[in-house]
Amino acid sequence: MNIPAELRYTKDHEWVRIEGNTATIGITDFAQGELGDIVFIDIGSEGQELAHEAVFGTVEAVKTVSDLFMPVSGTVSTVNPGLADDPASVNTDPYGKGWMVKVRMSNPAEVDALLTADQYKALVGA
Repeated sequence: MNIPAELRYTKDHEWVRIEGNTATIGITDFAQGELGDIVFIDIGSEGQELAHEAVFGTVEAVKTVSDLFMPVSGTVSTVNPGLADDPASVNTDPYGKGWMVKVRMSNPAEVDALLTADQYKALVGA
């Protein structure tokens, strides 16, 4: 299981890459493995300001549908355009091509409450 050290994580299995005031968000390798084959991603929150832990979209896999939760408060500035044609990129490259949204953070201090890679490894038993 891949858990990059430079990212931060949530207990809901989202990852966050911080670049300045922008957070790139996706789901973890663990989460995509638990979901199975991802067939559709619905993110209709572009341009919306969302609070920490608000639902910003859903992931549909062959077996289930799962909500996506905001790890930090902010405005969704970009939704990954490649996901519409290739939702399976979340399975094959969850930390690269499979990213989901970019968010302009309204409260960057919320990052401090996210899990480190070591804390996330302990959570998932890796």
